[in-house]
Order: sequence, then structure tokens, then C-alpha cells
Amino acid sequence: MANIKSSKKAIKTIAKRTENNHELKARVKNCIRNCDKAIEAGDKETAQKLLADVQRYMDRALSKGLVKRNTADRQKSRLANKVKEMA
Repeated sequence: MANIKSSKKAIKTIAKRTENNHELKARVKNCIRNCDKAIEAGDKETAQKLLADVQRYMDRALSKGLVKRNTADRQKSRLANKVKEMA
């Protein structure tokens, strides 16, 4: 355990930031999974709404440095093409 006051505060800050980052990454993965399920089910309207959520959360994760730019762009592009190709 740290003895210095600033070190104690840093430990709390890091823990809080780590928790927020984990929550955002989980939200992105869940949105992608839900969008894939909607595509499998053939529900285009729901898939489009979920695609917008995926793009929003992916951009947030990208701005925080949780995901690399090319990875985010690739995943968003593939999902958008799947939604576009639906009946």
C-alpha cells in the first residue's frame, strides 16, 4: 500500500478509470453481438438502430484510446455492410 497521499489518490483514480474503460469495452462488444443477432433474425429496423449504437460507442472507445482506429473502422464497416445487404 502506498504511503504518499498523491500515490493513494492515483491508485483510486486508476481504479476508477480502469472500471470505466472496462464498462465501455463491454458495452461495445455487447452492441456488436446484439446487432449480429438482429441481422441473423432478419430484423432490419432493429439492426439499423443497433448499428447506430455500435458506431457511437465505438467512436467513444476510439477517442479514449481503447480501440485502434483501423480496428474500429473495420468493425463498423463490416457491420454496416451486413445491415445494408439485408432484404
